[in-house]
Amino acid sequence: METMKWENGEFYLLDQTKLPGQAEYICCRDYKTVAEAIKRLSVRGAPAIGAAAAYGLVLGAMGLNEEEPRSFLAGLESVAKYLSATRPTAVNLNWALERMLNRVRFDASKAPEEIIEIMIREADSIFREDLEGNRKMGYFGLDLIPQGARILTHCNAGALATAGYGTALGVVRAAHEAGKKVSVYADETRPLLQGARLTAWEMLQANIPVTLITDNMAGYLMSRGMVDLVVVGSDRIASNGDVANKIGTYGVAVLAREHGIPFYVAAPFSTIDISLESGNQIPIEERSHEEVTCLGGVRLAPEGVLVWNPAFDVTPARLVSAIITERGVLRSPYDRSIKELY
Repeated sequence: METMKWENGEFYLLDQTKLPGQAEYICCRDYKTVAEAIKRLSVRGAPAIGAAAAYGLVLGAMGLNEEEPRSFLAGLESVAKYLSATRPTAVNLNWALERMLNRVRFDASKAPEEIIEIMIREADSIFREDLEGNRKMGYFGLDLIPQGARILTHCNAGALATAGYGTALGVVRAAHEAGKKVSVYADETRPLLQGARLTAWEMLQANIPVTLITDNMAGYLMSRGMVDLVVVGSDRIASNGDVANKIGTYGVAVLAREHGIPFYVAAPFSTIDISLESGNQIPIEERSHEEVTCLGGVRLAPEGVLVWNPAFDVTPARLVSAIITERGVLRSPYDRSIKELY
């Protein structure tokens, strides 16, 4: 399944809230539809959000009725601000929007029609580069995956979370394609079950052996010697190597350290935010309490109960064995290896 596609001036997003039961696309004809899709997790995963926002900005440009360059750019910046406000943790969102705006600023004197064509090409480049980068990540991660590895992953960092192929699951795919006979344990990933709904589905589609477990089974699984390594994605990485990822990742990292299991992070280089010194500065999105109290429209918890629902947590760099990017594998100390790669 394609996560997203641009066709004849319209943008289509695979509605991941309906997977695995239904495969339906949302037709986006304006940027607000894209913003709503990002907000409600119809499209999710830091790289996918970035690419979707780039095309959303194109739709915003197509809806502007401004001929004067300065007014056109001001309108675009307003659209970018609207899209940026949808989800605060994933840095790829703002990275993609800023890249698009910088491209427009470079050609600001041209007519809006020309600028829109330039923007479409730039959004296509962001999409294509992500897909190519994911495959490179898989290549660089191959040396970290032993023959017959049993791999635990958390949430979904696969083709659905990117332009295609995947980050963490891209490493798994590459190992599978290389004949390493890997298998996967997928944490269900409460509260929205991205592991159960999406990762398990992706692995089945790729004919990669996958076993679904509840989040609270991970520690016992490790204690039984049934996990060889952990690989997860990331939504933002600070310059010191602290990693923000789906809530529950920190707990998995602590368990991996306790049991002497490598804990790897796979993410595009654009996920690294060198403006932040540590993970303490990463903004953590908090989402609706209904995601915790209800499941599929069915209430699981009593009315009136207090709920805390952060969408992400931060794993300290000391628990991360390596960070796999499309430019190579980063090792501790991460502040030095990240700076060298820049």
